[in-house]
Formats: sequence, structure tokens, C-alpha cells
Amino acid sequence: MTPARSVALFVLAALFEIGGCWLVWQGVREHRGPGWIGAGVLALGAYGFVATLQPDSHFGRILAAYGGVFVAGSLLWGVIADGYRPDRSDVLGALICLAGVGVIMYGPRGR
Repeated sequence: MTPARSVALFVLAALFEIGGCWLVWQGVREHRGPGWIGAGVLALGAYGFVATLQPDSHFGRILAAYGGVFVAGSLLWGVIADGYRPDRSDVLGALICLAGVGVIMYGPRGR
């Protein structure tokens, strides 16, 4: 699997997980109802499935790397969906997390 496909899977996983959490948040905190909550639960289930499609067979590595994608994706979701304005530290932290993703997933292995 190419790194481009792996990155695409990380992006898809982020859309499902962050979107699912946001839908549950909207259903509960913003009182939009059980339909929103149900859609969020389905999206979170889809996230779990998409994560299994990554080429690496090590659960810990995939989830650790995905954590960096989640951090950056959550900030971006906040910008798009809620009008959140990240500050310089938010952006720097997200870039550091994404650099960690690159090292964990695509760095040379001493095998």
C-alpha cells in the first residue's frame, strides 16, 4: 500500500471519528435528538472498521499515529463546523503531531 493510500485512510478515519463525536455532541449537548446521536454512533463504528484497513499489522502503531491525525483533524473540524479560531500554539502543536505521524508510520524501520 502506498503512503498516499495510507494517508487517505487516516483522513477517512478522522472524518468518521471526529464527525461521529461531533454528531453525538450535537445530539446531547445541543439537544438535536436521538437521530443525531444514532448517526454519530454509526460513524464511530465505521471509524473502527476503517482503521483496520491500514497496511501495518500493529494495532498500537496505527492508533498511536492516528492520534496525531485526530489532533490536527479535530482543530480543523472546529474551524469548519464551529468557527473555532486556532491560535499559534494550536497550529504548532498540530504540526508537531503530524510530524510524529510521519515518523511513526513512514520512517525507516531497522528490520
